[in-house]
Amino acid sequence: MKKLRPTSLQWQLVRRLMLLQGATLFAFVGLIWLVLFLLEPRLLSDNETAVEAVAGAVSRDANGTLVLRDTKEMLEARQNYPNLWLVVRDEAGKTLRLGNIPDAYAAEELKIPWRVEYAFLRFPVYDVRPDSILANRQTAAGAVQILTSTILSRTETNGVDVTFQLSLDGTRSADGQIEWMKVGPTVALIIVAFLAPFFIVMGVTTLVVTPTVVRRALAGLVATARHAGRIDIDNRGVQLPTANVPTEIEPMVQAFNNALSRLGQGYDQRNRFLTDAAHELRTPIAILRTRAELLREDPESARLLKDIERLSHLAQQLLDRQVLDQSAGAREVVDLVEFARHLAADFAPLVLSAGYDFSFEPAASSVLVNIQPSQIQQAVTNLLRNAIDHGGGEGIISVVVDAKGGLEIHDEGPGIPDDEHERVFQPFYRLRPRNSGAGLGLNLAREIARLHGGGVEILVGPWHGARIRLQLPLWQGQAALVGGKSDLARRGS
Repeated sequence: MKKLRPTSLQWQLVRRLMLLQGATLFAFVGLIWLVLFLLEPRLLSDNETAVEAVAGAVSRDANGTLVLRDTKEMLEARQNYPNLWLVVRDEAGKTLRLGNIPDAYAAEELKIPWRVEYAFLRFPVYDVRPDSILANRQTAAGAVQILTSTILSRTETNGVDVTFQLSLDGTRSADGQIEWMKVGPTVALIIVAFLAPFFIVMGVTTLVVTPTVVRRALAGLVATARHAGRIDIDNRGVQLPTANVPTEIEPMVQAFNNALSRLGQGYDQRNRFLTDAAHELRTPIAILRTRAELLREDPESARLLKDIERLSHLAQQLLDRQVLDQSAGAREVVDLVEFARHLAADFAPLVLSAGYDFSFEPAASSVLVNIQPSQIQQAVTNLLRNAIDHGGGEGIISVVVDAKGGLEIHDEGPGIPDDEHERVFQPFYRLRPRNSGAGLGLNLAREIARLHGGGVEILVGPWHGARIRLQLPLWQGQAALVGGKSDLARRGS
């Protein structure tokens, strides 16, 4: 079964927001279209307002002359548009003029056919002559043709005049009704073309802005995830912060914190049990050793004492493994060269009595490391015991210290196969099942090094035997000194 890839919450939110915006826009446009279809509103420009006011005010006096009555709409038009001018003409050719009519409209030959019911008269954009409007209207004076404008020249406008005009017409049937089956696809294309810029702008804005907004909204959750990534077996008391976590996620974070607490308590209980068990084993083992030593000397007694020693060593390693999780004293800045020299001197008799030669190769100068001495001593002791047990009983065992904070143990035994380099660090794993080791020495050494920020590795090379390196981080002052010497060496080269 194919494993499903996890989806990004951020992009889920972005996609859904875009779909929501698109649906909202479609619904909004559809609602506007419905309102326009039902109410048929009409927005009037200044000139159109003036036309309606004039049409309502045109009348005739007793002599049949065209006149303008002072209607409310006409008075407001004159007040709002002080430059209002107009020409009213009836079918008999009688005219009514009002205002300062521009020369372009004052000529007598400006006769617009009566068949033109409604028209906007405009000049090119570079022309300052004013636009006007022409409309045929049924008034109290009969049918008249009204030509009017609210400005004398385009120079009189303030700023920008914006005019929106939408005219829609299409195929009609014999009775004058629009044939929507033919017009519909074109209208739909017009709507899509009208909405496309909005969708493009909204889509680009959503893709650019929304990820940033969502990322900031999820910043607290991302920080909590990074915090969770730092939790390990040696840092169990850490609790995930909930200050900046979204309310919807907070219960899950709280449940995770509670689970961490329960796991920590269970781990501590298990450690206490194993520590107590290791302590309890030491007493009967000591009694057993004492009684075995009272036996008469023969091969069986010697083998029994060897087995008891192995059992005692195993119990001690178990105890040492458990106390790693507990504080073993403050760290100290120690010269690794002198520290290793003292350990080598202490172990020299044991190495020599096992049939090996022994050498110590120090660095040229002091190597300062910040360590807990008793724990590092325990790690080095385990590495030396491993070399004694698996070095083949001949050759040289060497302790080497270099300027980078490394301490290596070399032997000339059969070595460790490449494919076993990681497995030998597993607890209770023994490369040769019949040997006397318990399979905890290398594991314990690596755990101690890891707690110090270092590590233990098996080196690979053309030499004969095994070389195991304990790497410790240099003290800050020593690291700066080593770095400065490296820079000088590079410049010199």
